Amino acid sequence: MKAVRIHAYGGYEVLKYEEVEKPEPKAGEVLIKNKACGLNFIDTYHRSGLYKLPLPAILGREGAGVVEKVGEGVDKVKVGDVVAFFSPGGYAEYTVSASAKVYKLPEGVDPESGAALLLQGLTAYFFVSALYPLGPGKIALVHAGAGGLGQLLVQFGKILGATIITTVGSKEKEEIVKKLGADHVINYSEKDFAKEVRELTAGKGVDVVYDSVGKNTWEGSLNSLRTFGTLVLCGNASGPVPPIDPLLLSEKGSLFVTRPTLNHFISEEKAYIQGCDHIFGWLTQGKFKLSPPTKFPLSEAPHVHKLLENRETTGKVLLIP
Repeated sequence: MKAVRIHAYGGYEVLKYEEVEKPEPKAGEVLIKNKACGLNFIDTYHRSGLYKLPLPAILGREGAGVVEKVGEGVDKVKVGDVVAFFSPGGYAEYTVSASAKVYKLPEGVDPESGAALLLQGLTAYFFVSALYPLGPGKIALVHAGAGGLGQLLVQFGKILGATIITTVGSKEKEEIVKKLGADHVINYSEKDFAKEVRELTAGKGVDVVYDSVGKNTWEGSLNSLRTFGTLVLCGNASGPVPPIDPLLLSEKGSLFVTRPTLNHFISEEKAYIQGCDHIFGWLTQGKFKLSPPTKFPLSEAPHVHKLLENRETTGKVLLIP
C-alpha cells in the first residue's frame, strides 16, 4: 500500500510518499480502507520532532473509510461499515486501529465529513463542555476562528449559549467567522486584540481564551482574561509558548493556564463514544455547519504541510488516498 512516512525529523521535505507493507488487524483491532485522512497541526509537530515518534513513522492521527477486516473479539463494527477512527498511521491507504477508537458513522455522514470532524470536533467538544464548560453568561475568546478547530469552537460555544469573540488575520476570514455566528470578530493583523477584548467586555475580560496560535498571542491572551480566568493553550501555530512564571498569573488576576491533550479526555472508550455521539448528533441535527474541507491527494502531503505552516489554509484539510 502507499503511505506517507518520515525517516528523520525535519521540514516538510522529510515526508516521503512510498510503498509500505499493508497491515493486518490483531485481536481487538480493525483494518480500514481509508477514503479520507485528516490533516492536523499536530502532524507538523510530529514531523519536526517537537513531539517525538518512533521512526520510521506514518504520520496522521485520524481518518475515515470502510471496514475491510476485523480482528478476533471485535463485534462493534463489521466488514463494510463506514467508520471514522482516531489512531496513529492515518496518512495511508489502509490503517489498523484499536476497535475502541473506531466509531461507526451515522447514516448520511460520508467518510470525508467523518474525517473532517472527528479529531477537531472531539477536541472542541471536550474543551467547551468539560475543560471549561461554556453556557449562557460566559464569554470566550477563540483565536484563529477561521481555522478547523476555531470554526468548531465558535459554533459549539454558540450551541451552548456563550458569547464568542474570535480573532482572525484577514478580511476574508472575518467574513467566514461572521457567518458561523461569532458575536465579535477582531482582525489581529490590524488591531491589538487584548485592548479590543477589554473594550468589548467593559474592561472585565473574558472567562476563557482558547489559544491555538501560541508564541505570538499568549501574552495578549493573558491580558484578555478576567480575574480567575482560564487560558487554554491548544496549539503552537506561531511557535511554542515559552515558560510562564507562576507569579505572572498571580499579578494578572489569579489566572489559570492549561495545556490539554485530547488523549486524556478519551482515554476510556465510553468517553470517546459519548463525544462522538454528541458531535455527529449535532451535525446530523443541523446545529452547526461543517465547512467543505479542502482536499489534496495523499501524495501531496509535503506541499500541504507547507501550506498549513504558512497559515495559507482555511478550515479542515483532508488527504485523499
